Amino acid sequence: MEYMLMPIRRYADFQGRSRRKEYWMFVLFQLIVLLVLGVLFAMFEGVSMVLAESILWLGVLAYLGLFFLPSIAVQVRRFHDQDKSGWFLLLGLVPYVGSLIMLFFMVQPGTAGPNRFGPDPLDESQASVFE
Repeated sequence: MEYMLMPIRRYADFQGRSRRKEYWMFVLFQLIVLLVLGVLFAMFEGVSMVLAESILWLGVLAYLGLFFLPSIAVQVRRFHDQDKSGWFLLLGLVPYVGSLIMLFFMVQPGTAGPNRFGPDPLDESQASVFE
């Protein structure tokens, strides 16, 4: 659970490195939140309750507002972990293949040891990385 919420604690922190576990646990957390919102939408689909639907749409907008910056920041930190610039994030905008390219980079291991973006997050002696 700690790794799921770590990108929220590091809300707009584009510095440093993030390990694969932090990224994928955050993705899992987002999928769980989206699943819950989807179930709520399905429950109110046949009901013409304008108030309930409005509240659900506000929930979706709040979700997008809350998770937009942390998801970008954790992706940038994943690129930093591989000793790449955060601008590689723009590869996701390439039509059709951009998401596959991003998936490829997100599953790659980071560089061992420190790099130009900071200490190795897998190194246990560098406890300040996770604080």
